[in-house]
Parts: sequence; C-alpha cells; structure tokens
Amino acid sequence: MKKFDKERALLAVAGPVIALAVAFVLSAIVLLASGKNPVEPFTIMFEQASFSDVQVRIINQASMYYIAALAVAVGFRMNLFNIGVDGQYQLAAMMAAIVGAHANLPAVLQVPLLLLTAIFTGAFWSGIAGVLKVTRGVSEVVATIMLNAIATSVIAYLWLPDVFGVKVGNNNTTGEMHESGWIPGIDMGAAGEIYGLVILAVVLGIGYWITLNRTRFGFDLRASGASETAAAASGVDPKRMVLTAMLLSGGLAGLAGLPILMGSSHTYNLNFPTGIGFLGIGIALLGRNNPTGIAFAALLWAWLDKASPELDFHGYDKEIAVIMQGIIVLAVVVSYEAVREWGLRRQQRQVGAELAAGNVLGADNNTTKEVAGR
Repeated sequence: MKKFDKERALLAVAGPVIALAVAFVLSAIVLLASGKNPVEPFTIMFEQASFSDVQVRIINQASMYYIAALAVAVGFRMNLFNIGVDGQYQLAAMMAAIVGAHANLPAVLQVPLLLLTAIFTGAFWSGIAGVLKVTRGVSEVVATIMLNAIATSVIAYLWLPDVFGVKVGNNNTTGEMHESGWIPGIDMGAAGEIYGLVILAVVLGIGYWITLNRTRFGFDLRASGASETAAAASGVDPKRMVLTAMLLSGGLAGLAGLPILMGSSHTYNLNFPTGIGFLGIGIALLGRNNPTGIAFAALLWAWLDKASPELDFHGYDKEIAVIMQGIIVLAVVVSYEAVREWGLRRQQRQVGAELAAGNVLGADNNTTKEVAGR
C-alpha cells in the first residue's frame, strides 16, 4: 500500500514538473531563435522576486488568481468546463462596487453585504448556464462563453451616467465605495500592503479541500464527475449535482475580484483587471485541481506577471512571460496525458507480473480452501 501511495504521489508531481521544464526549455529556444540570451531573462525575473515590493505585488495578484482557479477547479471536479469565470467575477465585482457606493452600513454589516452580493451575482450568472445544461442539454462551454459577452454588455449599460455610472475624466466608474466596505491591508512598510482578503483566499482553499475530501457532498460531486451513471445508481441526482456545481463555481468566481476592489481600488472602473478568469483555467490545470498545487501555480503566474516588466529595461520583451504561460498550458495537457498513460501501462505490467507469479491465483486457492473447510 505504501509503495502504491508513493507511486501515486510521484505521478501527481510528475505532470506539473514536466510541464514547467518543457515551458522553460521551449521559451529558451524561442529566445535563442530571436538572437537573445536564453538564460538572462529568467535570471532577471528571479532577481525581481527577491525584492520585497515585488513579493507583495505577487502575493496580491496570486490571491485573485487563486480564487478564480478554485472556481474553475470546482467545475473540473464535476467534469464541467466553466469558461465563464471571467464574466462572473467582473459582473460580481461591479455589483459589489455599486452596492458599496450606495449602501453605508456599519462595517460589521457592510463587509458581509458586499461579500454576499458578489457571491450571489457570480452564482446567478453561472446558474444560468447550469439551468440551460440540465433542462435543455446546452453545453456549459457554449453557454458560459455567450454569458461572458452578455456580461460585458451589462457592465457597459450599468456604467451609463443615468444608471449607476460616474464619469471621472475619461474613465467610467461606479463611484467610490464607502469606507465601511474597505478591508484594511497588512502593512509591509516600504514594500506596500498585502490585501486583507488574502486571508479569504486561504480560507476558501481550506474549505475547498474539506468539502471535496471530507463531506458527503464532495464525494457525490467527485463521483458524478467520474461517472454520472454510477453516481445515479448510488442515489445521486446528476442534474442536481451539475446545477449545484455551477452555482458553487460561480459563487467562488464572484469573490475573485474582491481582494483588489475592497483592498485597493474601492471602485470598479476601466482599469479594473480583466482576464483573471481565463488565467484561472491554466492555473487550475497546472495545480491539478488540488488547493496546494493551485496555490503554487497562482504564485508562479503572479511572478511571471509582476517580474516580467523589468525585462523591458534590459532589452528583452516582457511578452516572454505570456509565451511561457501559453506554453505551460499546452505542456500541462500533454504531460498529464503522457503521465496518465505511463501510469496505466505500469499498473498493467504489475498486474501481469502478479498473475505470472501466481500470487493472485494462490490467493484464490487459499480462499477456496478456507470456504471448503467451513
């Protein structure tokens, strides 16, 4: 059993390690082909990670990536592809900003109100795709892609001055939120502040692991994702699980923008970060839907984002980081499939060796003798 556990752990680690190695090698080849030093850009980015201000920015960015990736991972565990996390978190952040600008309750009520607003907005938006899937059989991929486009249009409408928009120069905003909805950061001196809601990301990661691995709901979710037929045979309603998974995924997605909204920007405007939901897909894949793996992947992605701008000052294009992110996603898919096939063949060889040695047959004979003796 211990040998099996070690091999299983090795296979789990092999996929991301191979993907990262391939990404670094191919990125170096791209640099070499363009006449650049294939090593120096990585050295520069690693040096950036040693500066405290960059570390703070990496942690802040990783907190949003982490929550978005958890939202994607919930869908993956149910064999669902929620590609609409980006629209869900943007719409949820805007609704939270609007509520925060117009409601002025004590902080003990204001903060939960904003959190619930974001959760219910994200869950509602993803729930539309869930309802379409369980009632009409519409692919969640198609539905969430269309809902992303619709979310963009809804945001544009809400930004109108006669709706909820406030014009500040050439920038559309929702107006500044009341201070009772601000979350104080962790002061790191000259390095800046770490978002207070980084703690929320940690809590969500722990809750994600406990829910999936220590509750009946988590077992039903994983069983339904592995085989709807088998889950139905054990009394689980697959359609209900699909809808629940989409609602849960959207609720988590709704929280992805709150660390920066409630900790730094305090308003939703044209400068609000976009694309976090799409990056969450690659992060969830690299982290293998495991909360710890996702945390490391989120930090890696954030490091590539925050350390790469320094490359512009050394004659390199910072887009090398984007190339690396794209290569990682492709390498993850290929490496995981290769590792899975290798593991399957290894198990088949072990079973064949056991059969050839007569261990299985011998066990069967002993069992037969025991039954005969009774």
